[in-house]
Amino acid sequence: MSGVGSVGGYSSYSPYSVVSSGGAITAASQDASGLAIAEKTEAQTRALDQGAENLKDGKSALNIEDGAMEGITDYLQQIKELAVKAKNDLMTEEDRGYIQQQISQYMQGINDLANSTSFNEKKLLDGSSEDLTVVADGNGSTAKVSAYNSTVESLGIADFDVTSGNFNLDDIDKAMEKVQSSRANVGAETNRIDYAVGYNSKASMELNGFQMDKAEDRSIEALQDIKKKQALDQYQMMLQKKQQDDNETRSQMFFA
Repeated sequence: MSGVGSVGGYSSYSPYSVVSSGGAITAASQDASGLAIAEKTEAQTRALDQGAENLKDGKSALNIEDGAMEGITDYLQQIKELAVKAKNDLMTEEDRGYIQQQISQYMQGINDLANSTSFNEKKLLDGSSEDLTVVADGNGSTAKVSAYNSTVESLGIADFDVTSGNFNLDDIDKAMEKVQSSRANVGAETNRIDYAVGYNSKASMELNGFQMDKAEDRSIEALQDIKKKQALDQYQMMLQKKQQDDNETRSQMFFA
């Protein structure tokens, strides 16, 4: 025999090559349809893996947002504490002036956080960016990273002033409620991204497992064909030897 055989439909391709490649399809001549399926599966797997990386970036952006808004919440709580102190009628005008100076520093801190919070140069809390879309796979599935405006202007406390004593504590409460609502939404988006990452990882593993199973099946079929060929070669050698022996016997009888 020529050493070239058929391996589970992989015509005109050496079974030894199939075994040496671990069952992987390395050429269209081996199995055109199988190669197309393998390449499509690989494309899906790579897209899922890249989508998972995109989603992890999205989660990082959300974590940055949440951390910054936690800092803004701390500032608001301290402003509320100072405002309650300033609301006390026992405070003098000078006392309220000192308190307002401290409140102004905290509001500057809020703006600093809102204006500096970013991911890969994308601003997240200053109101200058639209919501960000994260591509999750090769099918166009997406996840969202919401952008917010957490400046004191957006929170409605840019003009908050305790020096006159005529101010509303509810303004700070409303600002905190707005930040808390944003943080709750960040938490929900983070959970959705975690789910999507888990799905991508599982789907990628399943596709990889499918490819490995197919490669193993091809290797087994190739080994079986090799064994069949070896057995057939051995049988042919035995036939050739028997035929040679018979010819020699007949020759001896003829010349006897």
